[in-house]
Amino acid sequence: MPRILCYGDSNTYGYDPRSWFGGRYPKQTRWTGRLSESGYDVINEGENGRTIPVSEWMLERTLAVFQHHEPFDLLCVMLGSNDLLSIPAATAYDVTERMDAFLTYMLEGEPGMEVLLLAPPAMHRGEWVTEDRLITESARMSECYRELAAQHGILFADAEAWGIETGFDGVHYTENGHAAFAEGIGQFLRANGF
Repeated sequence: MPRILCYGDSNTYGYDPRSWFGGRYPKQTRWTGRLSESGYDVINEGENGRTIPVSEWMLERTLAVFQHHEPFDLLCVMLGSNDLLSIPAATAYDVTERMDAFLTYMLEGEPGMEVLLLAPPAMHRGEWVTEDRLITESARMSECYRELAAQHGILFADAEAWGIETGFDGVHYTENGHAAFAEGIGQFLRANGF
């Protein structure tokens, strides 16, 4: 059974946008839970509000988390949405530079680690998404991440292609969105030998 470490933000954690105070969907609803039900040993390291780690202490802490979970067959990384949301005027290029620094550190710290870089689905207009910049730049991230993954020689998948439905806030997945994500990543993993 392939062991998959999923490192991401609230959409990996399974945040339910209808909840109060960071509540999450039940395990069987979350895409990580659905993936585990389809034959994978899934470690969910999602956290609400997480941005791409860039400071030295955050990078060291994150690498220690990865090492704590070893051995695993694949690290799935999906981050960047909160960077766009929290950094004024941030672009997809800015976020990709942060991801590049993160991946460089992790791959130097754990040579040979198998990594899948996931481009989050583009945001949609909603309670959290009121700027055109967020919609435009989140859509541009997929091509930026595709190029970055090629530079690092790691796997890449574009979650936008999986038809992910978001809730009223324009960012977080609905139950249907989690189901579509689980189906999309499951197909990708099987096609790539996992």
